[in-house]
Amino acid sequence: MANVALVEKVPSKTDFIRHFDNDFQFDRFSLCSDKTKKKILKRDVDIDIDIDDYEFIILVGSEALQHFTKERSITEHCGRLIEDKYIPVINPGMLAFKPEARETWDDALSKLKKYISGELKSVKIDESKFYGITDTAEALAWVKAARASNSPKVAVDTETTGLYPRDGYILGISMAVEDETAVYISTDCIDEEIVDEMQSMFREKGVIMHNAKFDLAMLEYHFNFEFPNIDDTMLMSYMLNEVPGNHGLKQLAIKHTPYGDYEKPMYDFIDDYCRRNGFLKGDFTWDMIPFDLIQVYAAMDACVTYRIYQVFEAELNKDPQIRRVYKNLLIPAMNFLKDVQDTGVPFDRKRLEISQNLMEQDIQLAIEKLEKHQEVRNFQEFQGKDFNPNSTLQLRKLLFDFIGLKPTGKKTGTGAHSTDAEVLQELGEQHEVPTLILDIRQKSKIKNTYLDKIIPQLDRDSHLRTNFNLHGTTSGRLSSSGKLNMQQIPRDNPIVKGCIKAKEGHQIVAMDLTTAEVYVAAVLAKDKKLQDVFRQGGNFHSTIAKTVFHLPCEVEEVAEYYSVKRQAAKAVTFGIMYGAGPHKISQQVTKDSGTYFSLNEAQEVIDDYFGEFSKLKYWLENMKNEIQQKGYIYSIFGRKRRLPNVFSSDKGVASHEVRSGINFLVQSTASDINLLGAIDMNRHIKEHNLKSRIFALVHDSILAEVPEHEVDYYCEKLKYFVQKPREGCVIEGAPVGCDFDVGEDYSFGKYDKTYGQMGA
Repeated sequence: MANVALVEKVPSKTDFIRHFDNDFQFDRFSLCSDKTKKKILKRDVDIDIDIDDYEFIILVGSEALQHFTKERSITEHCGRLIEDKYIPVINPGMLAFKPEARETWDDALSKLKKYISGELKSVKIDESKFYGITDTAEALAWVKAARASNSPKVAVDTETTGLYPRDGYILGISMAVEDETAVYISTDCIDEEIVDEMQSMFREKGVIMHNAKFDLAMLEYHFNFEFPNIDDTMLMSYMLNEVPGNHGLKQLAIKHTPYGDYEKPMYDFIDDYCRRNGFLKGDFTWDMIPFDLIQVYAAMDACVTYRIYQVFEAELNKDPQIRRVYKNLLIPAMNFLKDVQDTGVPFDRKRLEISQNLMEQDIQLAIEKLEKHQEVRNFQEFQGKDFNPNSTLQLRKLLFDFIGLKPTGKKTGTGAHSTDAEVLQELGEQHEVPTLILDIRQKSKIKNTYLDKIIPQLDRDSHLRTNFNLHGTTSGRLSSSGKLNMQQIPRDNPIVKGCIKAKEGHQIVAMDLTTAEVYVAAVLAKDKKLQDVFRQGGNFHSTIAKTVFHLPCEVEEVAEYYSVKRQAAKAVTFGIMYGAGPHKISQQVTKDSGTYFSLNEAQEVIDDYFGEFSKLKYWLENMKNEIQQKGYIYSIFGRKRRLPNVFSSDKGVASHEVRSGINFLVQSTASDINLLGAIDMNRHIKEHNLKSRIFALVHDSILAEVPEHEVDYYCEKLKYFVQKPREGCVIEGAPVGCDFDVGEDYSFGKYDKTYGQMGA
């Protein structure tokens, strides 16, 4: 048996022998002998170990990993052999309160044992099997042979100089038709005959990609390829584990293939190149990597994708529900979002430039108003320079020392008094200065984060092309990233939305689902009384209040005569899926109504609510019990939400996990209804050669730029597709509500109302 050492951060009581099933012996060390240390600095390290005495060294946690290797992510490298000696693992002591880490630990433990026993060895890359092609005749011969092979699949990957089709070009195309060899063909040697041969292969074989939305967009834009049968290993991974951040090709290669971090030499080259040439990594492009270096690792991308597909395909076949979601929702959604990204968000460049100046003026006016306060002037005189509202140190001194405000009690991670937006809003009740500072911060963020950054990223057509992601949330809702996060556009100030403007002869059309999550809950719970509320139409929250409290008035009069009760019913309606109790309801109603609403009143409202909608309460309890028993739940469309933390010994963690599961049931279903409607609408647009273009999905909204003569037809058809009965998720006689806003810009008149002729 091999000589093994184990290194942890500080001496602990963790029984590693038990966790390792007593399968091997090891010597135990700690980086720092002082067990009171929470964070280990270099000066704290006092380990006395001769690494040459050991064949393997188990590194427990990120501190040990960073000390002995250049790597930082313990979760990414858990169970992987580094430098033929080090095996990082997470601390098994956390499993009691973090059951979700069990799978990671079990996988790492299995590999660790195999490395130590000699059953598993580090795989050396055979460069004769992973190589590049720069000769046209050789490239054609390889593609022809691959097309003629018996393999029903071909894995495809690209290396590019940019992240968007219009921002760069393709350097080369990697392909593999088996799991042990692959090639990387330079685009410099690809002629029309090769393109034709590739296209035939892509039509005849199923194509596997990792993050297909990216590679498809590149290959379609630069080569006009068509791909009728696509699989995406990133989306497969997401279906098998919906936690965001775990679906990169590198991470999956480490976990599911013997090649580990095979790209490390290439990234070492990039680090060295940037250091030697004074380059920022953000300015580095892949055409700077020599072909001789990139060819092996680029080819391996295709091989690794092929291998991962084999693993995931087998896993998906074990669960028909998630396989159905992958095939019938995620793959169509991926193709749809590729179209959305290609369309881009329509901005008005002139209005953006005007808005920059307007926001700068607003900021200066706010600063001038701030400096009229004597306390601010005294503070600036004291420190001998202008006050910086973004400096938390300066802000604390000003608010708590010079003005003398009473801290809210909220602290930062370091124990200092917080000055975040929530705190400033609360402090604003004591003095005007915190409110002014919050205003300056918000306006500065709008200008710096949005207006200033959008303009240089616009394409020639004044559209901004950014990313919409299917794998960025556990709930299944879309996320956005890249040049602009569309999910985080400011709501309170219309200045950014107002710059999203339709071209002449067109309108911006936004479709929003209304009370969709409550609608879904009413369907899933089979609560006929709650379903009747939707059938009645009219003002939803007023109808709820009248129903729950048996109010002696017409629905139209509820808001006027029983406004607090209406707010209370609204708070419970939106809070029940999120586990809101009397305390939360009391706070929310007090805030919304401006009238104090006691805990007893809140409890009475909850009791009355569930007394009226008893089926809803019964369903919530059933779902809670099912989640607690199984540790997972399926949505009506077949999405799976794994909830291992329900088994945590920490009751707070366990109860939060249950609430997350119930939230998932309604959130994911509402989101999927919207997404499926948008997919169908996009397909309809293509089939009927319409000029309308969907350019974004933001929360529960579908945004499109629509020719004026198509607006009525577009709205009619989109409503039809969104309200289309799916998986029985419909209330007979009352389809899910769809609200439409139509206008020249995405603010729908609020920009003009706020900025008038100044923003014209």
